[in-house]
Amino acid sequence: MAIRIVVDERERNSRVPDLLKLMGVYVDYKQLTIGDYIVSSETIIERKTIYDLLNSVYDGRLFVQCSDLIKHYSRPVIIVEGNLTDLDTREDFSSDSRLIIDKLRVAYETLIKVALDFRLPVLYTSSVYYTAELLVLLASNQFKNKNEGPLLKKIKKSNPFVLQQLYVLTSLPGIGSKVATRLLEKFHSPRNVLNASIAELARVPGIGNMRAEKIRKILDTNVSNEVNAYTQRKLMMENSEDEEEKNTTTTTTNDSS
Repeated sequence: MAIRIVVDERERNSRVPDLLKLMGVYVDYKQLTIGDYIVSSETIIERKTIYDLLNSVYDGRLFVQCSDLIKHYSRPVIIVEGNLTDLDTREDFSSDSRLIIDKLRVAYETLIKVALDFRLPVLYTSSVYYTAELLVLLASNQFKNKNEGPLLKKIKKSNPFVLQQLYVLTSLPGIGSKVATRLLEKFHSPRNVLNASIAELARVPGIGNMRAEKIRKILDTNVSNEVNAYTQRKLMMENSEDEEEKNTTTTTTNDSS
């Protein structure tokens, strides 16, 4: 039986669909509301390169995407393509090696949250070639399980405004998606949460006095001018990296057309 994989239109230039075709897979391009690849009626895949992973954390997209995946599919998967050590080549150790450590920490914390809070399996590949192989294996496994049904579903995308608010709250120490939901239900807005007293926060199930005190300390502690200068420099370097990567992608697309 021929393998069919539904591929999001935005993945056309990733080279993965072309590799799938070479492997005998029928590639069906669609404008997907969520996810990048659908291999069965219950299995959807979100593909992230290492740099995509970090960028989607910084702009708040990742946890919105995770929420949509688990809401509409019973067996969603995230594929992370590339190695975390690749981040080392993006920085100049002589200028500020601390940036590398920070990015690795953010990447690890993100993967922990995806695995534990969203209970999403994360699979790793080293390149587009191995990603294509993995997609074929995932699709083949669905045939073995005789998982029948239409690949495409009618999906109404989740309200990104509420999910962004939840993402803001999950950035607080020790706050996962469930507790963030409770906080939003009780206080109705992130501003009210951030202005809540220790006693008010402690009364929310899953927080308690110690965690409430830590949250207030994070929110109320002043930072030195030196730390502010370091943070600004860090953000400027990250923004310049993102702009450089976008320009490189645009140039590559234009060259191939």
